[in-house]
Amino acid sequence: MRDTLVNAASLSRQLNGWRGPDGEPAYRRLAEALKLIILDGRLSLNARLPGERRLAETLGVSRITVSAALDRLRADGFIVSRTGSGSFTALPASPASPPVTYLDGPMQRVDAPGVIDMASAAMAADEQVHAAYARALEALPAHLPGPGYEPIGVEALRRVVADRYSDEGMATTAQQVVVTAGALGGLALLLRAATRPGDRAVVEHPGYPHALDALTQAGLALSPVAMTPQGWDMDGMLAAIARVRPRLIYLIGAHHNPTGHVLSAQDEADIAAAAARVGAMLVLDDSLRELWFDRPPPPPVDHGPHVARLGSTSKPYWGGLRVGWLRAHVEVIDAVVRHRPSLDLGVPVMEQLAAAMLLTGDPTPLHARRRLLARREAHLRTRLAEHLPQWRTRRPDGGLSLWVELPRPDGVRLAIAAPDHGVRIAPGMRFGINGAFDRFIRLPFSREEAELDLAVVGLAAAWGGLDRKTPRRTALDPLLPAVF
Repeated sequence: MRDTLVNAASLSRQLNGWRGPDGEPAYRRLAEALKLIILDGRLSLNARLPGERRLAETLGVSRITVSAALDRLRADGFIVSRTGSGSFTALPASPASPPVTYLDGPMQRVDAPGVIDMASAAMAADEQVHAAYARALEALPAHLPGPGYEPIGVEALRRVVADRYSDEGMATTAQQVVVTAGALGGLALLLRAATRPGDRAVVEHPGYPHALDALTQAGLALSPVAMTPQGWDMDGMLAAIARVRPRLIYLIGAHHNPTGHVLSAQDEADIAAAAARVGAMLVLDDSLRELWFDRPPPPPVDHGPHVARLGSTSKPYWGGLRVGWLRAHVEVIDAVVRHRPSLDLGVPVMEQLAAAMLLTGDPTPLHARRRLLARREAHLRTRLAEHLPQWRTRRPDGGLSLWVELPRPDGVRLAIAAPDHGVRIAPGMRFGINGAFDRFIRLPFSREEAELDLAVVGLAAAWGGLDRKTPRRTALDPLLPAVF
């Protein structure tokens, strides 16, 4: 991971309210506040802090206060200093502890008897999906005389996707769309065609685990930009783009996984402009875009040939379809199709036809699904407030899950203990880099209300039974379960 220089103004906003009541020395309060945002992942690991003088000026305190706070953090292992380079955020080494055995036991088995899967933010298929497959089966014979390989995708589906973008105001042709194995498959194809090992990428933090994994496995050096409780840190994001000059920027602008935030139209335009200035490709993942509660996110905009959009049927309809798409300018699509055969030869025709039926079908079931998710989200927050009032949540703008802040950094230990109480969860560390976000967990509200009730009761029991003497982990075992 590439070093990240922390913007002093952004850091000051992250530390809002650090002074607290009088009585405790200011340097201790500052040190504890910095420690908290490092543990929370709001301040990325291996990030270079502003110089003492600059930080003191920004916070309005003496340099002595800042120096003493940094000395305390250094002694506790939360920063390391490099001669001539400055001070960098870190996590203290933890005592040796048994590895997290994610691949053994109910945490890995999604269908384990008696265990509610709260790690997967996905919904079961409904009658609309069944009907779409039935119609697709009727349309399939027309495609059987051909070879069945569709590297760019079935034309009928590409036209449907293009028309949907055009109807929202972003003129698109079928030649600007390639059908992929879900949005993640589209990202993998784009990485294959447009990046090389060693290229740099700017990403939001926290982020979607499998996208972060895909970027890392493609050999990209990640520069994470910490999000704030209100959403994207635009000062930090724009500063990182200008400084790092990445080859690629990856964002989930609507509705962010795992926080549920929505990127404003102006912020998206500003990021697109910053990307253009440094020659970066901006990839906007719209997989969760359709799952809004009160109002839809801003309509898609064509910011130029350097911007690509990913879409999917997995979240709004059914993950079993495994149908997504990449919308980009023709030159990018051509490059993706050229590189595709070394990765896959396309998506099954039957699933593409079913996806086309869903996207052109009656929108009423999707509207009903949005209302259902909004009710389940409210239900889950209510139950959490009743059984775990010390846990903090916020109502997302949409999506499928809550990003829950715990009173202390015990997300991994809770995830290990939860299956014994009938629940499987995704710890916040799974959405971070280098051990960040152990103070958080992600809880989907895609399950039925009765299951949500049982899950909350199980989590309350698991949380209450955590052994405070068990060492906290600062890293996850490399063998991790999939998080959907």
